[in-house]
Amino acid sequence: MDFGLSDEQEQLRASARSFLARECPARRMREIVADAAGLAPELDRQIAQLGWTGLIVPEQFGGAGLGMLDMAVLLEECGYAALPGPFLFSAAIAAFALAAGGGEEINSRWLGPLAAGDAIGTVAIAEANDSLNPAELTTVARPAPSGAVLNGVKMFVPYAQAAQFIVVAARTGPGPREVALFVVDARAPGVKVRPLKSLDLTRRLAIVELDGVLVEPAARLSGDAALFDRVLDAGAIAIAADAIGGTQRALDMAVEYAQVREQFGKPIGSFQAIKHAAAEIVADLEPTRALLWYAAYAFDALPREAARAAAMAKARAADVYSRAAGKAVLMHGGIGFTWEHDIHFWFKRARLDESLFGAPPFHRERVAALGGY
Repeated sequence: MDFGLSDEQEQLRASARSFLARECPARRMREIVADAAGLAPELDRQIAQLGWTGLIVPEQFGGAGLGMLDMAVLLEECGYAALPGPFLFSAAIAAFALAAGGGEEINSRWLGPLAAGDAIGTVAIAEANDSLNPAELTTVARPAPSGAVLNGVKMFVPYAQAAQFIVVAARTGPGPREVALFVVDARAPGVKVRPLKSLDLTRRLAIVELDGVLVEPAARLSGDAALFDRVLDAGAIAIAADAIGGTQRALDMAVEYAQVREQFGKPIGSFQAIKHAAAEIVADLEPTRALLWYAAYAFDALPREAARAAAMAKARAADVYSRAAGKAVLMHGGIGFTWEHDIHFWFKRARLDESLFGAPPFHRERVAALGGY
């Protein structure tokens, strides 16, 4: 049995690595993060032309109709390049939410333009209590004659200030599993977006305030609590893929530096402590990459195992990325702590990957709960 990627997936990986190395090297990435909005419209247009924005969008809405494993392969390369912008949150998570739960009307309105690169979406789940438990959400959706009215505050919403639509999780009743996802027009009356300053300069976050926001019946995605769980799994896998790519890049940068930096007349890579640090990153990375691939495959093909595998991948990949980035900074010595060197971008990105769509302790507890403990 072949447990590796298919030839097509390997080609996708190679073409993505080549494109991002050419169009988004570290120098270009610095230019994008220096922009107040953190956006690169021309780069986003090129990404759309490659078909990345429609990778998991069904063919009837202009996408390629591929699966989460294909997206994970692509997101690894985005993490390797520390790609700035909303691609992960829009094309992987928001697109999945609409594809899985949206009807013809709402998907024609948003999913087609998203696939074409003409619209940006994002997902708003987290709140001030830092809980992803549906029973602890405070944003509520109350029935209205023409749909529902949303009230609440969502925290750390990626690129809400640039999005045309936001997929919002809200409680629909008093029960612990009474939750649903709603597609909110980001320009609708009652929506207020307040940008936040983030440690990770390659990504932008915002607070989204919903004050009596009216959404039409078609804007409620089908699936309710089950869809909420699936979107959480999709987010966990997407962030895990970004973390795996970032871990590989931190390792490559550290090894490259260790081969050219000399101390006491020899490259520092010849020192045992440096060798051990690099070997520890590799020993962490390779099994975790396999865990990610399995989680993405299970998401597509093994629904009974998908949630547990996604939680395991996110918990492990986030921990591995943070440890690897920290070791990579130390392997660079004093220059690794400076603004002038690029390694700090991956170090900071690792810290945000830890918390997005559930920190490792949350997902470890989720693994235990799903296992019956």
